[in-house]
Amino acid sequence: MKVTIVGAGVMGTGIAYAFAVSGYKVYINDINKDKLNEASNNVNALLKKSYNKGFLTSDVYNNAKKNIIYDTNLESVVRDSLLVIEAILENMDLKIEIFKKLDEICSANTILATNTSTMSPTEIGAQTSRPDKVIAMHFFNPVHKMKLIEIIKGLETSEQTVTKIKEYAKNINKEVVEVEEFPGFVTSRMNCLIGNEAMNMLMEGIASAEDIDKAMKLGLNHPMGPLELVDLVGLDSRLRNMEYLYNTLGEKYRPSPLLIKYVKAGRLGRKSGNGFYKYN
Repeated sequence: MKVTIVGAGVMGTGIAYAFAVSGYKVYINDINKDKLNEASNNVNALLKKSYNKGFLTSDVYNNAKKNIIYDTNLESVVRDSLLVIEAILENMDLKIEIFKKLDEICSANTILATNTSTMSPTEIGAQTSRPDKVIAMHFFNPVHKMKLIEIIKGLETSEQTVTKIKEYAKNINKEVVEVEEFPGFVTSRMNCLIGNEAMNMLMEGIASAEDIDKAMKLGLNHPMGPLELVDLVGLDSRLRNMEYLYNTLGEKYRPSPLLIKYVKAGRLGRKSGNGFYKYN
């Protein structure tokens, strides 16, 4: 069965990996050839690492490598796909532009999913001729380790679409929670508040980044500190999420001034080598 991922960033490649090791034929699309080359290198490195650690059998490893195809041509990669997952930037205008294109070129039976952490599948679906087949699938980073997918249906999303998406999730060994559409859903609303407060405490000099993260890990049993997590997600991505939540939900989601300052300085976290921590 064929699945297409639109967007060859960290989330897109992670989602592609999850489907490929579960036996799906996966197409990754991006307009940027360099991004596709980087995605190919990253997926192959992760497949090799997983195989060497014994997480994948040789058959799964070899089939997954063969079953991922990278292509800049959107029309060719979505042809015959029964599921297309968009995994581009958290920008509503860009998402709507992509979904309009997908709606024109995909078959009538194709489900169109957005891997958004905050935005409205109702608004996105309304720009297509198939709002009943538009849904949000919120994966978590790193996709190969994180077990959860938040499923968010839009106002017009059919129960048949929800059921089918749950089947896909089960097939790739993920658990699901079904969430009513509201800005930020469940996890992003909570996570953004925690991370934002951690940034404000750092800015106010209450504790160091290391001690804030240590307190959350050892005191509240979080697997990763909130500032470590923001570095992993990307400070620019977190700022876009905070701005969206601030515009839709109000004052308590106002982005920390420290977050804004760091993004302006190009301190974007792991991907830039510098965020709340420094990386080699």
